[in-house]
Amino acid sequence: MTDPSARLSIRPFDPADRSALEELWGRVFPDDPPWNAPATMIDNKLKVQPELLLVGEADGTLVGAVIAGFDGVRGWVYHLAVAPEWRRRGFATQLVRAAENGLRQLGCPKVNIQVRATNSAVVAFYESLGYAVEERLSMGRHLAS
Repeated sequence: MTDPSARLSIRPFDPADRSALEELWGRVFPDDPPWNAPATMIDNKLKVQPELLLVGEADGTLVGAVIAGFDGVRGWVYHLAVAPEWRRRGFATQLVRAAENGLRQLGCPKVNIQVRATNSAVVAFYESLGYAVEERLSMGRHLAS
């Protein structure tokens, strides 16, 4: 059982967090495509702005994480996750705000996120934090390894 009074402590990822983070992302994003495999995402993020891979701990347990990145023009927030049994405590909001603060420290003027249009709960969550749907078309292309 989780302690309802537990506080979240947010810090940059440490290599000792790897297995717990892989397990968290595997639980929260079970249907992610292969290019979003937790181990791959961790390895790739550690190559670029590793300080923006943030984890959140409560009661000594890794319960949340978020990735942020800044390309010099705009910032992005990716793969926000909080373990289901730790939700509804403001932890996701704290993780997003920590990511935004890290981006702000790098001089980032604007943050973007991408959410699946069918995920209305996540859209509502980000709207509650001040994000708005923008009239843009998101396009992508997979590059061969």
